[in-house]
Amino acid sequence: MTAEPPPPARPGDTPARPAAAPVRAVPVTTIPVTTTAVPAVPAAATTATTATGPAPGPHAGDRVAIRPETAQDHEGVHLLHTRAFGDDGRVSRLVEALREARAGAGPLSFVAVLDGAVLGHVLLSGCRLDAPRRIVDVLSLSPLGVLPEHQGRGIGTRLVRHALAAAEDTGAPLVFLEGDPGWYRTRGFEPATPAGFRSPSLRIPGPAFQVARLSAHEPWMTGTFVYSEPFWALDCVGLRDPEA
Repeated sequence: MTAEPPPPARPGDTPARPAAAPVRAVPVTTIPVTTTAVPAVPAAATTATTATGPAPGPHAGDRVAIRPETAQDHEGVHLLHTRAFGDDGRVSRLVEALREARAGAGPLSFVAVLDGAVLGHVLLSGCRLDAPRRIVDVLSLSPLGVLPEHQGRGIGTRLVRHALAAAEDTGAPLVFLEGDPGWYRTRGFEPATPAGFRSPSLRIPGPAFQVARLSAHEPWMTGTFVYSEPFWALDCVGLRDPEA
């Protein structure tokens, strides 16, 4: 998921959320990826606001620090995603569930902070790849969110880059997400299906299903991506059709 407009997963420059998983509220792209409030975000997500005081100047992004999330950040992260995604709190509940699950290599959780305030957040959690040779532990980047009034300042981009560097350090071979393909393509991701990967749900729009191949990836590591249980339990994978 992602929540921030590009400079935005149905879930950061930034919206990957549970499969449905934007950074204006990084645009939860028009391909509503559940947990990415970054590129092309829906109107509801972009109008949420919870900051106090005037917006920072044009160079405020240079002073933003990216660091691991702490327990003291939890409330700020909760409010951030509620505003960025403009949903019923599902993305915030997903974050809480993933913290508790601690599946696989995750979660790896990072916040963007300015003067003590949480402006952005990204989460990497452990998932699986059902490859022909064996099950492979991989990561999902979701959600990614940036407060609406701080989007377009490069915060989402910095969060994604930081997350990918952290994923590389864990030895994970792949990072998957659902999000705006135009936004993520320039930030280390590529379409997953042409690269040999199968989506975990038919409800995930093809272009939104993306992957970043890290140095530990090997050619045989293809197959079906499988989200961890919290994504399914909270219905954060792909898009629902209310008219069906």
